[in-house]
Amino acid sequence: MTTGAGLSLKIWGVRGSTPTPGPTTLRYGGETTSFEIRCGDDLVLVDCGSGARNLGGFLHGGPPRAFDLFFTHTHLDHICGLPFFKPAYDERFSINAWAGHFADKQELMDIICRIMSPPIFPVAAKQLKAVTFRNFVGGELIEREGGMNISTVVLNHPGGATGYRFDHAGKSICIITDHEHGVPGIDSALRRFVEGADVMIYDAMFTDDEYPTYVGWGHSTWQKGVELALEAGVRHPVMFHHDPRRSDDALDAIAEAAAARHPGALVAREGMVLTP
Repeated sequence: MTTGAGLSLKIWGVRGSTPTPGPTTLRYGGETTSFEIRCGDDLVLVDCGSGARNLGGFLHGGPPRAFDLFFTHTHLDHICGLPFFKPAYDERFSINAWAGHFADKQELMDIICRIMSPPIFPVAAKQLKAVTFRNFVGGELIEREGGMNISTVVLNHPGGATGYRFDHAGKSICIITDHEHGVPGIDSALRRFVEGADVMIYDAMFTDDEYPTYVGWGHSTWQKGVELALEAGVRHPVMFHHDPRRSDDALDAIAEAAAARHPGALVAREGMVLTP
């Protein structure tokens, strides 16, 4: 991967389901999903799992600014960092928070209010003074000012989920989590969506051997991620949403096996920066 002032992605959390601190997760990390995407002065975040606490501290240490926060969906491991995200409480910042996975008339604000209310949490969601909550429909293009074009795709996950593609100056980054392969219409649409991407973050929570036990849980395998990348001409498939039971040594083995099938394959680590 090269470096420069163009499109880039930094990973602040790599785990699925629950944070996993401890001696066996030190190298790859134990925080849940959080991404920082930049393109020149444009800033977009995706998901606000536990890794967003550190990201928020980093952003709050800089000058106040406006940015967008897109949620893939609102399961707890993807939203649990929002109550601890410092810029959200600071009116000097301006944050548009988006979700596009609802099949009914739910509102993103309503979901956040459910986790930020007594007796679950002592600080009410109304204290997130920097945040404006917005909905869209999965599959839509997101119209916004800034350096990146953002398109979306419907994923297969309980309760719904949305994948994102960020394009700028011929470079592209896709975020495909949480997703379970196996629905032909969704799979074919997803293949078209990631076609030719430089980077594809992919839900690789399970292995092919483990998957039969977890059919219907809404997650895929690293083997399916590599297969999709080869079919769609993705340069760098990045295995992500690591099972909380998966140790650093086990992820090393997956990284070796994935790279043997696709020379550009990577396994996500906290702090990893990807710049197409």
